Amino acid sequence: MTRKKVKLAYITNDSARKATFKKRKKGLLKKVNELSTLCGIEACAIIYSPYDAQPEVWPSPAGAQRVLSEFKKMPEMEQSKKMVSQESFLRQRITKANEQLKRQCRDNREKEITQVMFQCLVGKGLQNLNMMDLNDLGWLLEQNLKDIDKRIDTLNKASHSRGSAAASSGTTMATLDARLKSGEKVQPESSDREVSMETAQRQQWIKDLMHPPEHVGLGSVLPFGDNNPTALWSNAFFP
Repeated sequence: MTRKKVKLAYITNDSARKATFKKRKKGLLKKVNELSTLCGIEACAIIYSPYDAQPEVWPSPAGAQRVLSEFKKMPEMEQSKKMVSQESFLRQRITKANEQLKRQCRDNREKEITQVMFQCLVGKGLQNLNMMDLNDLGWLLEQNLKDIDKRIDTLNKASHSRGSAAASSGTTMATLDARLKSGEKVQPESSDREVSMETAQRQQWIKDLMHPPEHVGLGSVLPFGDNNPTALWSNAFFP
């Protein structure tokens, strides 16, 4: 079960306000103690209330005096740099709430004008729109057109890149074919378009087929035979 959010407003009921004060004071002192212990920092708390004759001081009057002395040694600009009063705290909350309200109103307005744009696309006229609506609609259409232009440019660049890569690949293959036909030995290139070892071996094989050797030396190993040139067919398959 979720905890109910507490409304930050003055409690008019005396008994409820006193009970809340005692509960919150205990929790505040506990948090200050935890902060000082876990983080190893000097901290103090002084609480005045109409329910106690003397203010409650944590951790002790001497400890609070030591912390306040260190605070007073700081320059005045440093003292007030991160100081927050009830008034300044409420002012910050109000400013933040106003910013959130403006942001939400802007989002709602954009959704409203987007709906009007869709209605215009299906044939609904602009007779019921005032000058502010028309200006907002024009701004929204301009933003959408800019997004469309950016998308078109991106697609065109991608298509041009693919076309350049395909043309470069075709040029490379044509160059390799020309070099193979001329009998030039092709070596694999170590670049982005490096020919793999398997491809190089296949190209060498094609070259050998296109340009067979004119004679075979006596020291060569002859196919389907041994190193004896007189026994070219003297094996089990060719008697």
